[in-house]
Amino acid sequence: MKASVTQPGPHSLLQDFSAVMATPFGALGIVSDGQYLRGIEFLPPGHSTSTPANTIAEMAQHQLGHYLADPDYRFDLPLAPGGSEYRRRIWAAIAAIPRGTTCTYGELAQTANSAARAVGQACGDNPFPVVIPCHRVVRSDGGLAGYRWGVERKDALIKREAGQ
Repeated sequence: MKASVTQPGPHSLLQDFSAVMATPFGALGIVSDGQYLRGIEFLPPGHSTSTPANTIAEMAQHQLGHYLADPDYRFDLPLAPGGSEYRRRIWAAIAAIPRGTTCTYGELAQTANSAARAVGQACGDNPFPVVIPCHRVVRSDGGLAGYRWGVERKDALIKREAGQ
């Protein structure tokens, strides 16, 4: 069974989810075509859950559950190829940020030979929040900004990973 989003997020379209799972940070909508994980979306409060419609959605839900139990869990999901070469490079750099630490947009831009604003845009276009932990990217003053799913979620994820 698939659940539909009734209110799209800033970057999502009305779409069917292959599974919807509850987390301490709100419901997560999982999008899979049965071969690849196509995306993950934080959903509006009160969104109902649904069971996985295919094996990849089940795998994603299972691994996200492991992450919730242990923030050091390493994801091994078949992510759909997508985004420009630049975005994939930024997403790989974000995925390399260790749990419990953060990196600034500027630091990430410097390592990618880019601009902080471009890094911020790539973070905002990340189709796999939590799996590619863009919540670990912060402003130069350590402040939380630029998280399309809300700075409250970003703060909660960072604190949880830091053991707070």
